[in-house]
Amino acid sequence: MMSVRALKVFVKKEQGMVEGEELLLAVLNSAPVIDGKPTDALEPAAEASRWLRGLGGCGTTAEREAVREVRGALHRLIRGDSTDVDALNAALGHARLCPTATSEGLQWRLEAANDQELAVRVVLAWSTVREGLPGRLRPCANEECNLFLVDHSRPGTARWCSMAACGNRMKARTHARRRRTGETVPPSDPS
Repeated sequence: MMSVRALKVFVKKEQGMVEGEELLLAVLNSAPVIDGKPTDALEPAAEASRWLRGLGGCGTTAEREAVREVRGALHRLIRGDSTDVDALNAALGHARLCPTATSEGLQWRLEAANDQELAVRVVLAWSTVREGLPGRLRPCANEECNLFLVDHSRPGTARWCSMAACGNRMKARTHARRRRTGETVPPSDPS
């Protein structure tokens, strides 16, 4: 069991991050494309078990499959490929948030089967990030990249998972294409 400050967004003042954001991004970004080849932190099973335990899970095969289902559903939902939330509802199906009153206010405790708790926490984190930072959770604009980002920039215009990797690569490609074709930069396009 873990304490969850769900139902209300808690913003870490020093980092500007919403509660659960690190967990959400760890799971969403657990299937990156490296050197043109898809990889997956949920494979092989032994490494996946260690990785899941590092996120606070129990590392079982059932947990790995639950997280894989939630990750796939969130990938499709965030990319706009689907509006199907059945996998998210399946993960949440037997979970409960139970309140306890304390002198500090309400404390929320997540109750879920051990091998479902991590998947439930990821869905709760997704919901919290969407509510706390509307429109800021998005896929990297590099179509060859499989990563996601939460945009913390003031104008909310971040496009790449990393300026050092995807941002520079995409800007270099755009520059090379413009030089090759003689295309000029439109005044409103900063790239």
